[in-house]
Amino acid sequence: MRAWGSAHYRACAGALRRLAATPLATLLNIVVIGIALALPMAFYVVLENARGMASDYSPQPELSLFLAPEASAADIKVLELRLKNHAGLASYRFVPKAQALEQLKSRAGLGDVAAGLPQNPLPDAFIVAARDSSSAALETLRAEFAAWPKVAEAHVDSDWVRRLDGLISIGRYAVLMLAAVLAFALVAITFNTIRLQILTQRDEIEVAKLIGATDGWIQRPFLYFGALAGAAGGITAWLLTAAGLLVFNNQLKPLAALYGLPLQLSHLNWSDSVYALAIAVVLGWFGAWLSVRRHLSAQNPR
Repeated sequence: MRAWGSAHYRACAGALRRLAATPLATLLNIVVIGIALALPMAFYVVLENARGMASDYSPQPELSLFLAPEASAADIKVLELRLKNHAGLASYRFVPKAQALEQLKSRAGLGDVAAGLPQNPLPDAFIVAARDSSSAALETLRAEFAAWPKVAEAHVDSDWVRRLDGLISIGRYAVLMLAAVLAFALVAITFNTIRLQILTQRDEIEVAKLIGATDGWIQRPFLYFGALAGAAGGITAWLLTAAGLLVFNNQLKPLAALYGLPLQLSHLNWSDSVYALAIAVVLGWFGAWLSVRRHLSAQNPR
């Protein structure tokens, strides 16, 4: 076990020495990797912030239950009791038809029209807010309420919910596609970097193989090199995204003051940050593994 740990320690130390031996090339590679990772990271941050802001500041979707004209006061009491005991509702309120007519009269341009009506055409109604604001849950509640006695119609104001869900879904697919393309680019960058390292150490590798070095021993330093480059690129991407958010938030301050809203974009939380760093390490390691395996396969044809 001690020998295994010592071998990995030496491989990691050797990879660090190789990174330090060419500081300019190492810096450029890390910056390129960081930019490739920062783009999907920034899009993901903006998407998550937009989703959070939408859920915090968008109006709660409501269901409108319009009662039948023949619904009596007793029927209204029964419906109110059922709504009160319904587990899926956050709140509800009763809007008598007289109050609805007064609200109609108060709207600009509709006062004269409402005053000229021979009788009140509006029905009594319940305005209901659901606990679950997803479009599927609202549609389920609408169908349930529409089947209740003395409920003539049940409408749900969920158009904005559907639009929001659709936009977020499109945004997630766009982030995934961008991340996949740039992940391929990161692997390609690491692949070529390791390939150049291998070419510069070809003689050392051949000598090592002649004295009995295994493929695992040969590839181990290069794998650490790729993983360390990926880790450095991931940290760079996090810092670039943080700098971009700082600049963007400063530009948002006048808009936030204008609307009286705390418009601030937050960076990744710690768990997401660790996950992003782990992805960068794995991609760097994978690019190095592909490059080393290709070289070793060419050296050991079957």
